[in-house]
Amino acid sequence: MSDKDLEPRHLETLDRDLGRFANLEAAAAYVARPLVAPGIGFVFIILAGLAAAMLLGQSGEMLIVVTAAVFGAYMALNIGANDVANNMGPAVGANALSMGGAIVIAAVFESAGALIAGADVVSTIAKGIVAPEALDTPATFIWAMMAALLASALWVNLATWIGAPVSTTHAVVGGVVGAGIAGAGFGAVSWDQMLAIAASWVISPVLGGVVAAGFLSLIKSRIVYREDKIAAARIWVPILVGIMAGTFAAYLVMKGLKQLVEVSMGAALLLGLMVGLGCWLLMIPVTRRQSAGLENRNKSLKVLFGIPLVASAALLSFAHGANDVANAVGPLAAIVQTVQTGNFNGDVTIPLWVMLIGAFGISFGLSLFGPKLIRMVGSEITKLNPMRAYCVALSAAITVILASWLGLPVSSTHIAVGAIFGVGFFREWDAERRLKKARMAVPRPEHIPADERRRRKLVRRLHVLTIGAAWVVTVPAAALLSALLFLILRQIPG
Repeated sequence: MSDKDLEPRHLETLDRDLGRFANLEAAAAYVARPLVAPGIGFVFIILAGLAAAMLLGQSGEMLIVVTAAVFGAYMALNIGANDVANNMGPAVGANALSMGGAIVIAAVFESAGALIAGADVVSTIAKGIVAPEALDTPATFIWAMMAALLASALWVNLATWIGAPVSTTHAVVGGVVGAGIAGAGFGAVSWDQMLAIAASWVISPVLGGVVAAGFLSLIKSRIVYREDKIAAARIWVPILVGIMAGTFAAYLVMKGLKQLVEVSMGAALLLGLMVGLGCWLLMIPVTRRQSAGLENRNKSLKVLFGIPLVASAALLSFAHGANDVANAVGPLAAIVQTVQTGNFNGDVTIPLWVMLIGAFGISFGLSLFGPKLIRMVGSEITKLNPMRAYCVALSAAITVILASWLGLPVSSTHIAVGAIFGVGFFREWDAERRLKKARMAVPRPEHIPADERRRRKLVRRLHVLTIGAAWVVTVPAAALLSALLFLILRQIPG
């Protein structure tokens, strides 16, 4: 047999081998893809620890601070993965923002909020939950903060994995409570404060849902159900944008910029009123230009709500970064100050390097792990369009202001998700109401098939149960885990 006769067989074997290698490479890439994000997150955590080590030099307590920096970076990643979805989910679900655009905007504004208006001073024990004097020595305090930080991070990580948006503030509070009880007994905990936090589990989502449903009802009655929708929108969209602008101006002054400018509630509301009136007048000609040539149908209205919705998502992210970065770096800063000064009873000033860990950690967590929760919040609870998402964003700001005025404890996470539930349940009620009205006009069979009844369920009940259960167990679960970690950490020699 000649070499020419062997050549085709040799080429076939070579093709099969190359195909096997290609399949092996594709399989390896498929297996490795889920490990990329955790790998990048792990590198960030290690870099945070190395940065702490370099800044502290050869001090004897370097290992404690480095460990705390690692825990703080881990918590920041989890805040970005879970909490930020509440700000960006509605805009993404309404298709006003792409996932990539949402991540970029959120990363920029979260970092800006954390660095520009982040909490300069954080109470050593979260919001007076545990009396500082109950933890009698600096070592006990350090272990308590370590346990609280790690326990809250682990719980938020688990919640993100199962797809439940939870309050990171409640997770930190639960962690502090658990460590405080393990270190000083039940008498060290302020149970009145804990009762107020438990009340917020109901107050926050109900207020958020009622406010969001109220605005959606207004939009439907004044714009959507009008015969000339575009003419109605030219009147009401500037008013609604003015309300949003004024609300967010007051919201940012009260919450996001409170560490830079100290203003009273009355001054914040007055500033909001002035900004709202200015934006209302400015939006009248803008809305007329945007609405020129639009068809008289609901889909045309999303053009008019798109830009306000994107702006609201950015402003919510700024305020979130300013407020919730303390959940990641507050305990870390307390540990750093206690190690350096031995004082753990006063307020804690957060150094810049600690703030950077929090700011960049939230941004990395959002970019690496946030899309899962953003999709769930934005599209899997109920279907959102720009008008419904606008109601959710506006509800988040109004409810926080209203609760602050009334002195009610609320969670921004619970408000935002409650607003989505409120929008969805209002849609169900409104659809049922209109169906009954139509049935009265045109008689139909009394018996309605089961599949038709199911189609009217516009909110996924499974998510209601999952998220509600996660909210209820966040504080006790974080407390139990923190108490266990505190007992373990305290056994470490030295």
